[in-house]
Amino acid sequence: MAFAKCSARRAARACLVAFSGALLAGLVAAAPARAAQCGGDFDTFLAAMARDAQAQGVSRAVIEQAFAGVTADPAVLAFDRRQRYTFKKTFEEYAATRVIPARIKRARTLMQKHAALLGRVERQYGVPKELLMAIWTLESDNGTGDMGKLPVIRTIATLAHDCRRTELFQGELIAALKIVQRGDLPLRDMIGAFAGELGQTQFLPSSYIKYGVDYDGNGHVDLRHSVPDVLASTANLLKVNGWQPGAPFGEGTQNFEVMREWNRSVIYRKTMHLFAERLTE
Repeated sequence: MAFAKCSARRAARACLVAFSGALLAGLVAAAPARAAQCGGDFDTFLAAMARDAQAQGVSRAVIEQAFAGVTADPAVLAFDRRQRYTFKKTFEEYAATRVIPARIKRARTLMQKHAALLGRVERQYGVPKELLMAIWTLESDNGTGDMGKLPVIRTIATLAHDCRRTELFQGELIAALKIVQRGDLPLRDMIGAFAGELGQTQFLPSSYIKYGVDYDGNGHVDLRHSVPDVLASTANLLKVNGWQPGAPFGEGTQNFEVMREWNRSVIYRKTMHLFAERLTE
């Protein structure tokens, strides 16, 4: 077997990965056809998830590569348990820390740089360029800020194994595998935040699959590196969920409710609207 020669210390990590892969392959082959059960042994859970992913069209090669050596991340669980309500501040307090002159200045500069692209996206999807710039800036400082540093597969597998929202994150885990399967991002670029959010506007994997647009035409939806893909995909999410072109999007409007698909927090959506307004001044 692949793990029979694991005595050398310098090979310990490689052997652990080989052992995990062999264990996963064996469990996938032997496991009965039933849904993955949260809690319990983590490797058994991954094997069940592997079977579910295969049933949804993910290749065994992608699954074994993605799951090799994966363990639960206690830091992700700790963060998730204490991350209850981000918005303890009032709207005014929160917006004052987000809608700041340096961000406004950079966003205006980038609006000029990407004027043709933004115009094309706005015409096609009906979402104002100012709102797209607001989202792009608030989420990752236009790709220059923190997009997360955690391996997405490990993060989401950890959250899926936890029984509080297992159904949600089991779906996200399979979606993350599909991103790799489609060739949109290599496994090394599947790096994100504490809930598995990816890219410059922080899409969960299921949203990446559902709303992602290959707007630069290179055959891949790349929300980490491609500005056209980032902006078009962000606009597409809003359009698909009912965005009304040309209509206002402040609090109390239909478009403000559509923005709930982006973020459920009223304070965050009001901040998005404020940022967009500042870009029109």
